[in-house]
Amino acid sequence: MKTFEEKWTAWLDGQLSGRELEEFEASLPEKATAEAEKVDVRKLCALLKRELGVSALTNEDFFSHQLRERIMRETSVSSAEREAKASTWWTIPRLLWTGTASLAVFLVFTIFVIRDKNPAEESQYLTQILNARVDPVVSPNATVSMFEVKQDRVTVLWTEGLQSLPADYAAK
Repeated sequence: MKTFEEKWTAWLDGQLSGRELEEFEASLPEKATAEAEKVDVRKLCALLKRELGVSALTNEDFFSHQLRERIMRETSVSSAEREAKASTWWTIPRLLWTGTASLAVFLVFTIFVIRDKNPAEESQYLTQILNARVDPVVSPNATVSMFEVKQDRVTVLWTEGLQSLPADYAAK
């Protein structure tokens, strides 16, 4: 289905015929005004064709025109490529300076972290295993372990796989 504008353009160009032409002309509110506009459009088209006609190029002119166009295309492409290559942000000197600065920052932080940490002192998470026994009577896969932290004076009893706690581990 054509829109009104498409039908209007086809009517001005004289491309409507038959029933489509009759329906379109019946839908026009003022047919006389539309006919006058159609005549004006045809006069304008004739004037434009007469005054703005395309001049024919001779073979030499056409060849020269093609050469000029090709030179313009190649010049613009090569200059754009040169600008793209020259304007790269990550050049070798910038990469070198960035790598050097990154290493310097890494070394500074490493020195501060190592200086704060004395490797000779005992860790706060260090524990001592006092006793570990497996009681095959209670369970063949059972383990009982005791851990003591001297600084906090805490002893932890760790049991795995036990179904019941043996009598010798009763709390006092």
